[in-house]
Amino acid sequence: MPAPPRRKNLILVLACLGQFMVVLDVAVVNVALPVMRVDLTFSPTGLQWVVNAYTLTYAGFLLLGGRIADLFGRRRMFLVGLLVFTVASLVCGLAPSGWAMITARAVQGIGAAILSPVTLTIVTTTFTEARERSRALGVWSASLATGGAMGVLVGGLLTDLLSWRWIFLINIPVGVVGLIVGRWVIPESRGAGAGQRLDIAGAVAITLSLTSLVFGIVQTATHGWASPMTWAPILAAVVLLVAFVVIEITVASSPIAPLRLLRTRALAGANIAVACVGGSMFAMWYFVSLYLQEVLGLSPLQAGLGFIPAALVIIVGAQIAGRVMPRTGPMPILAVAGSVIAVSLWWMSHLSADGSYWADIVGPISLVSLGLGLSFPAATYAAMSAVPPELAGLASGVVNASRQVGGAIGLAILATIAANHAATASATVSMSAALTDGYGFAILVGAVIALGVVAAAFLIPHSRPERMGPTDA
Repeated sequence: MPAPPRRKNLILVLACLGQFMVVLDVAVVNVALPVMRVDLTFSPTGLQWVVNAYTLTYAGFLLLGGRIADLFGRRRMFLVGLLVFTVASLVCGLAPSGWAMITARAVQGIGAAILSPVTLTIVTTTFTEARERSRALGVWSASLATGGAMGVLVGGLLTDLLSWRWIFLINIPVGVVGLIVGRWVIPESRGAGAGQRLDIAGAVAITLSLTSLVFGIVQTATHGWASPMTWAPILAAVVLLVAFVVIEITVASSPIAPLRLLRTRALAGANIAVACVGGSMFAMWYFVSLYLQEVLGLSPLQAGLGFIPAALVIIVGAQIAGRVMPRTGPMPILAVAGSVIAVSLWWMSHLSADGSYWADIVGPISLVSLGLGLSFPAATYAAMSAVPPELAGLASGVVNASRQVGGAIGLAILATIAANHAATASATVSMSAALTDGYGFAILVGAVIALGVVAAAFLIPHSRPERMGPTDA
């Protein structure tokens, strides 16, 4: 029996809250990174592990998290994921050292990997009619996309007014409220294959593969591509990826990533698109935050306030996509979104060491946020419409994993490019000019990555949401 409208709306609010917290904690640390570098004695390349320890475990266990929700109950796993996330946030806020922080962030990522896919599954199984689902996904996507922009604002406010530790401690009361209300409001439901064994080996293999790949890429900043310190972990990543494929095809009785799903055009196109969005956008937030503080000299609070236009425009873009998609389908919206992101990142890449927020940032960051807001509902709808309802948790895990994998690898590559470019430029120009050159060049590479969104859009069948379904391939 369908839930009454008022209860549906409350379920949507809880799902959006859970997703907002997950994405917020990807971005919330960005403004606090310069302060955390000093307090916890991080190296310049080691600092990015505060971000990547979270995104890698998040990405690596998302597929397993989506499957767990289908097998053991979506309300139950919402509560479990929220509990793990909240407890890990407490440990992050109290971390006495860099290694303690990185370890707690990794555990926080596991909690996010359980929580994030189940929020999307709850939305798609609660809102079953095509038009209401399209609008609900617009709201959910706005919470997802806004979390990135609001994370920087919240991080700036808390870091400047209280301490960087409060960017994690603020999760505690929110998590407690979510646990209490979620147990009361969200109905229990399961997908296909209840009682099947979990593919732990597959989840561990893909997580270790991603971690090893990112570690190898990061090593290029200090050792170069020819060093064993670089190519050994990259080679290990390839071996682990092969092991993951073998596990999924021949060993796992209930694989976390049935490869047959990726033969569906809509799901394949959506996953490529979100990976390219993540690869370009995660690094953009990272570089803009550092540029505002380390080059322009803004405080964490001022830098956080600078992201307000981005947060507002993302909401506008997501709502436009949610309302237009019933008439156009996701494919043209995604193609436009990718084009907007690429053009605005190219614009943003023309940073100046003696520039200003109003001259260099506010215009391109507003435009890129419009593209980001447009992209998430379209890609999410295309992915979720490509599978039957009983595999909704698995599909949501796949699409979320693609975004996080793209973001983690993109950040590692672009941060390394920026560091190398800045090191070369520092021989002839001032340090602030060298940093600006590095950030600008990396953002330009991000614009090229964003063009992949446009290409991926054309893999998605040009169908309206009312007509899309699992058979669209």
